[in-house]
Parts: sequence; structure tokens; C-alpha cells
Amino acid sequence: MNYIQQAFKGNNEWYHWIFTIIIVFIGWQILGVIPLVMTAFASTENMTEFANAAADNFMTLGINKNLFLFLMLFMFAVGLVFLLIGIKYIHKRTITSLVTSRKKIDWKRFLFGFLSWGILVVVLSVIGIYLALENYTFNFNAKPFFILVAISIVFIPLQTSLEELLFRGYFMQGLGVLAKNKWVPLVITSVCFGLLHGANPEVQKLGSILMVFYIGTGFFYGITTLMDEGTELALGLHAANNMIAAFLVTTDWMVFQTDALFIDTSEPSVTWEMFIPVFVLYPLILWMFSKKYGWNNWIEKLTGKVEKPLSLKENYRVLDEIGSD
Repeated sequence: MNYIQQAFKGNNEWYHWIFTIIIVFIGWQILGVIPLVMTAFASTENMTEFANAAADNFMTLGINKNLFLFLMLFMFAVGLVFLLIGIKYIHKRTITSLVTSRKKIDWKRFLFGFLSWGILVVVLSVIGIYLALENYTFNFNAKPFFILVAISIVFIPLQTSLEELLFRGYFMQGLGVLAKNKWVPLVITSVCFGLLHGANPEVQKLGSILMVFYIGTGFFYGITTLMDEGTELALGLHAANNMIAAFLVTTDWMVFQTDALFIDTSEPSVTWEMFIPVFVLYPLILWMFSKKYGWNNWIEKLTGKVEKPLSLKENYRVLDEIGSD
């Protein structure tokens, strides 16, 4: 069974999918938000100030950056727990079937994806800082920085795992079963993943052209998942990207405003360098993965049909028919 076909292993009626989506939404966007809202409310002097901050950004209330990051990531951790509950108790499937088509989760793949993208981003970031030192301020402050690193190591993989297992996992499998092909879930999940990031402050600052990067990243993770028949590589890639974004370079207009090592003080603008990942680095990483893991049949794996696997009884029947011939 390929990766999308893993959805056939459990309960597959439409209401199983609806119930799971509802509980994930409740966990992620309602229960998970409560600690952040309570902290924000405690930081305000009146309801007007709270309402204005809620409409804009709770960080304007002066909440400690590490605490704010933790509370933001906590939302995703709760959402992830509810997603796994839905898979196990509503769909009656194993967690492994959501993550991969392999018999068990391949953590070596996760680590390879993490190191591949992590090393590349760190090297390119250091080169970029060196070439434009006037745009960066060294911001190392031991206590908040190491707290940031601890929060990032523990909670950012939970945040990225929710996004990957929801989009490249749950939605990819569900839409594949519904559409009976692979290209529809690849396109829809990639575009929706990009649109989900449309509310990020960097999009508001630089404009909708930045959606090329986010949607392109969605396609990168989606292609990786379908070609590798599992999400392990994509999980590693995404975790490395967000962890490095959290504690290497920060700005006052990005979604991750942290006590990172460097502060980028340059005036934000759309430049051609922003699209190097989508049009250069992502294809190179895919090529590297294809060589390491022996990917082939690209058209079939990215656009082919999704059919319900034969049951054990049906397999025996087919074998009997073949034998009788």
C-alpha cells in the first residue's frame, strides 16, 4: 500500500473526517489559545486595550518574547494531540499510518531531512550576514537565548508536526481517497498550506508576492511526501527550517520575533533572493533525495490513481481465479 492508501486502513466514512477536523479545530484554535488569551488579558489594564491587541498582535502588550513563543507553540502542540486522538479513536488507525507507509517510522529519514536543510540554511544565512554586516546586530544574551533554544527544540517540532501531519498527512490522504488520484491532494494541500501563512506579518509587510514562497514550500513538502511514501523527510525539513528561523535571525516584522542571535535591521523589501529556495534550493534537495532513496516513476507517484486495496479475502479470490485459469 502506498502512502495515501493508508487512509483505507481505518474508518473512512465522511463523518469520521468531519469529527476529526472539528476536534482538531477545537484543540488548536480554542483550547490551545486559552493560555495565550489569559496571559494577554493579565497584561492589559482594560478591555479596550485587550480588544485592540487581539485585533492586531498580542506581542504589542509587551509579553516576554520567550513566553509568547511558548504560548504560540503550545496551541500547535494541543492541536497535534487532538489530531492523533482523532486518528486513533475516531478513524481506528495507527499513528504510524498517518506518518508513513512503512511498517514503522523511519527516524533516520527525519534526521537526514533535518540536517540537510538545517546545514544548508545555516551556511547560507552566515554568508548573507557576512556579506551585509551593516544590516545585522549581534543580539546574544545568554539566559533568554538558551531558554529560546530549549523552547525551540521541544516545541517547534510539535508545531511543524501538526502542520505536516495535517496537510501532508491527514488532508493529503483524505483528499486522495475522495479524488481517487494524487495530483488533486498535492495541489490543494500545497495551496492551502500557503494560504494558511497569508496572515503572517511578513506577508502583510511585503505583499502577496510572498505567497509564491509559501505555496512553493507547500509543493516542496508535498512532492517529498508523495515521492518518499511518507512524511519523515518533510517533518525533518520543516522542523529545521522553523527552528533556525527562531534562534538565528529575527526582525521586528516576522512571525518569529525572538531573542535570536542576530537582528536584521534592514528595511524589508521583495528581492530576487527570496525566491532562490523555491526555484533553486528545493529542486536541488529533491534531486539529492531522489539519488539517496532511489525515487522513480515520478509521474505515477505525483499524479497516479488512488484505488482501494483488495482485502485479504479478495486477494485469495483473485489468486483462485488465476489458478483456475
